[in-house]
Amino acid sequence: MTDAHDGVDPVALTRWLAAQVPQVRTGDGPVAVERISGGHSNLTFRITGADGTPFALRRPPTGGVLATAHDMSREWRFLTALAGTAVPLAEPVAYCDDTAVLGAGFYVMGWVDGVVPGDRSAGEAVPETERRACGLDAAEVLAALHAVDPAEVGLGDLARPGRYLERQLRRWHRQAHSGAFTDLDAIDAAHAALVAAMPPEPAEGPRIAHGDYRPGNLAFRGGRITGVFDWELAALGEPLADLGWLLASWERPGDTLPAITSGPTAAPGWPDRDLVATRYAERSGRALDQLPYWVAFAHWRCACIGTGVWTRYAQGNMGAGAESGEVLERRRRRVVADAQAALAALERTGARSGGEA
Repeated sequence: MTDAHDGVDPVALTRWLAAQVPQVRTGDGPVAVERISGGHSNLTFRITGADGTPFALRRPPTGGVLATAHDMSREWRFLTALAGTAVPLAEPVAYCDDTAVLGAGFYVMGWVDGVVPGDRSAGEAVPETERRACGLDAAEVLAALHAVDPAEVGLGDLARPGRYLERQLRRWHRQAHSGAFTDLDAIDAAHAALVAAMPPEPAEGPRIAHGDYRPGNLAFRGGRITGVFDWELAALGEPLADLGWLLASWERPGDTLPAITSGPTAAPGWPDRDLVATRYAERSGRALDQLPYWVAFAHWRCACIGTGVWTRYAQGNMGAGAESGEVLERRRRRVVADAQAALAALERTGARSGGEA
């Protein structure tokens, strides 16, 4: 069981559940609460009712939150809008905007059975005979998400003026400069190159972009995806941003560029990146000629996000298990490496030269 310092007070939560959420059975004592390992931004907990039924709870970090980040109502909105579509999701259960309960807004969703391979060790639980199917299903589910018309599910009003890519380049560059991280030379150089090499805007208009679509945010069972999690960065945007992010996280043997995050896909049985990309193209009908740019963009955006994660750890705002010392220094070096990987990826496509001073 966790304590209040990790952002969830079991007693306060149980009181709210008993009054507001009949789906969760409460008893004489508080519900069991367990912080789920993994994740460096919004926090996820497993809560277990008196009858043994598990649910999941999501809330923001306990401090160091940027003004426009960690909006739980926005995450909840995407989750509820996509319920009932071809995208596999946890069942939305309840949302709380009363900050007096846990100190921030939060929501409760159903528990999804399956393996969430957030790192290599967790990925070992996916049977090798199912890994190819799991990898290809990741492409198919992403294509299904991008096939959803935002207006038809009530998200059309989230469209913003201007181009998604331009906003992303501004947003993440600004965030990288807004925290305590100061080793920004590679991030700034990659930003200039990405701005100079922007591909044409797609004619189809904005679609739903998950923003962090990778194996560590997917649950797998029986060769299929049973749930897509972590809608914190979702927006109406450009689909190839999601595919580029997925492929940048898709580690394979012999890679020369580091994957943006730990995952299971270097193990035997997982399909190569080109097969995943081809399956996405087949299901979505989208051309992939601009995909190398979006892979480079993914590496750069990962570096920018990493500056915020580093800042929150450095300031002690990530609850139990906060990093410090050499562990935190390794995180700093990884941020720089991600930015350098973006530059290397652009250089391979011949796009970098236009962005150099």
